Amino acid sequence: MSVDYNMSILIVDDYKTMLRIIRNLLRQLNFTNVEEAMDGTEALHMLGQKDIQLIISDWNMEPMTGLQLLREVRKSDKFKHIPFIMITAESKAENVVAAKQAGVSNYIVKPFNAETLKAKLSSVLGPL
Repeated sequence: MSVDYNMSILIVDDYKTMLRIIRNLLRQLNFTNVEEAMDGTEALHMLGQKDIQLIISDWNMEPMTGLQLLREVRKSDKFKHIPFIMITAESKAENVVAAKQAGVSNYIVKPFNAETLKAKLSSVLGPL
């Protein structure tokens, strides 16, 4: 199965610079249909409005964290199938375990580059 480079991707981060970095990395990997949300609450609202096919979310956000967003997505029959990649500066084992238990598709520790993102996306979507 080939990857749809026009798939709708939602990136969620409360730091505008990080949103820009992730968008640019996705563009380098030929993904063009990227939506942005500044926190989990906004992301949930967008999920209800648009046909999102992949979520890439930061962990540490206010008022709703990436982990809380992941849990909300996974308990929703409408959204639970959407691949979800968590990004964090924390590499603690308990965080990875918590994300796995909540149903994360993959996990990226900051800082990361296009190659790392490509590898994580490939593990979730298939070869890029």
